[in-house]
Amino acid sequence: MKTILRTGLALALALPAAASFAASVPASFTATYRVLQGGQLQGDATLTLKPAGNGQYEYTDKVTGTSGLAAALGASTLEVSRFIWAGQVPQAVSYKYAFASAFKPKNRELVVQGDTVQMDDNGKHHSYPMQPGMVERNTLPLALGLALRNGAKSASFPVGGRQSVEMQTFKVADSEKVSVPAGSFNAVRVERTDQNRDFNAWYVPAKYPVPVRIAQKDGGDLTLELVSYSQP
Repeated sequence: MKTILRTGLALALALPAAASFAASVPASFTATYRVLQGGQLQGDATLTLKPAGNGQYEYTDKVTGTSGLAAALGASTLEVSRFIWAGQVPQAVSYKYAFASAFKPKNRELVVQGDTVQMDDNGKHHSYPMQPGMVERNTLPLALGLALRNGAKSASFPVGGRQSVEMQTFKVADSEKVSVPAGSFNAVRVERTDQNRDFNAWYVPAKYPVPVRIAQKDGGDLTLELVSYSQP
């Protein structure tokens, strides 16, 4: 990842904007969710954001099966992202995905090297050009939440995939009342518009940078509902 060097004068002139920027993006938080499949409780998920040094941040999503088939199979996933803030977009530095269960485990790793993305998908290697502002699947909901907080009604993001960068687009579809374990909220419902993925996410942008509820058919009729959100 190339570092842009600024002169002392330019840095001095940028200090007010930099201070404003630092206050506008989350430095750290922990959010917990309950995970349902077909309306039945399957497990819990914990999202954690924290500084990782050298201007990078670490964003972790850990899902553990605690009920039903997920618990019986010992299913769990761990996603760990490293990124830098490019404006208010969590631009990818690296991403690791690990799925464990009684069946075949799955592993995936993405690393940005200069202007190139190196992807290892269960032993299959792919390489493709990186795009500025590129996120990946783990940090995409965070990027979308920050865009909504800034007043966006639609947003597009280059997302690093298995073999290439995919442009994904979203729009605010409606305002709706949502009740989850964390409380009842007047939320905005966001839909994905570049493909029909049956994806909906409910955000309360003024309060949280992450969704209070996510529902998607693709991948098994999964729903995540916010249980708690805390900052140090």
